[in-house]
Amino acid sequence: MKQTKVVIAVGARPNFMKSAPLLNELDKFPVFKPILVHTGQHYDSSMSASFFEELKLPEPDIYLGVGSGTHAEQTGKIMVRVEKVLIKEKPDLVIVVGDVNSTIACALVASKLGIPVAHVEAGLRSFDRTMPEEINRLLTDQISDLLFTTCEDANRNLKREGIPESKIFFVGNVMIDSLMHHMEVAEKSTILHKLGLRIGDSLREYAVLTMHRPSNVDDRGVLRGILNVLLDFSRKIPVIFPTHPRTLKRMREFKLNKMVKYRRSFNSAHLDTPDNNMIVIPPLGYLDFLSLMSHAALVLTDSGGIQEETTILGIPCLTLRNNTERPITVREGTNVVVGNDPQIIKKAVGEALEGHVPQRKRPKLWDGRAAARIVKVLRKKFN
Repeated sequence: MKQTKVVIAVGARPNFMKSAPLLNELDKFPVFKPILVHTGQHYDSSMSASFFEELKLPEPDIYLGVGSGTHAEQTGKIMVRVEKVLIKEKPDLVIVVGDVNSTIACALVASKLGIPVAHVEAGLRSFDRTMPEEINRLLTDQISDLLFTTCEDANRNLKREGIPESKIFFVGNVMIDSLMHHMEVAEKSTILHKLGLRIGDSLREYAVLTMHRPSNVDDRGVLRGILNVLLDFSRKIPVIFPTHPRTLKRMREFKLNKMVKYRRSFNSAHLDTPDNNMIVIPPLGYLDFLSLMSHAALVLTDSGGIQEETTILGIPCLTLRNNTERPITVREGTNVVVGNDPQIIKKAVGEALEGHVPQRKRPKLWDGRAAARIVKVLRKKFN
């Protein structure tokens, strides 16, 4: 039996959650031979290794180890190194996911080598070309042969951009596959106890903050404004802030780190009262963060994936951006786009805590079966 060799390229934290269901589904069919290539775009334990362990992803077959750098440096390194891999392995298909530098780099190399490319999470658009991710999304979709979408909005975007309908497959959201699969085990996490949020059976009300995009963290005035308004908010309920390495670096560069409490270890973390309950901690693993997010009264974020996860969990979400490539989370979910103006954020936080949030509606096909639909398409195409 001839096997279909499939390279799955991952590089950054969101890729891991989206690839795990795909690998699990491909492994059910001996006709496929998956090869997991990790570019190393995210490379430290908190952003990479722990996710492989918790998602039960196999060790990467190939690790490129590109590390950090400017967009051009990182994308170029990935292209040079992945080209050698694809020439040697000669896969029948390369699957890329999401919108990070690894996505466009691997798709571009595969396309130039004449290898079919499948893009999982295709068609999402913020219509803001100042976002590096928007450029990655647009270019990846133009050179992909199979485009797997999460929503009807994405289908319409692709058709408007001239993508033939025969290449577009509406399959649902693999990020939600991961969430639904891991919810039960995430409930066993001890993170709430470690942070002093759960004492016995009692759960303290709290909010969660994540922030890493350049529009929020690369400008001292913007970052200071967001931190100030949330520090004020933390006098009412605690704000737990798992901090992306990029954000922590900027906070230190701008000398804003003294505004908050940073805990390298939170095994003994406690919440102080009454004046400052913003607790800044290192990045969390997938299961700990899922547990923290699923019990929160409110989530504030500039992450795309968290907008989707809070929609399914029914948690009020304030997106600290001026736009979103996931409008379905606003239209059908619990997401409100508020930008990064401190006064607007303050007003939105108050309204969210008073219960003024959208009614949750589960988007179509966000049911934990997206990976199965993708593999069904691949079986038809390659068998």
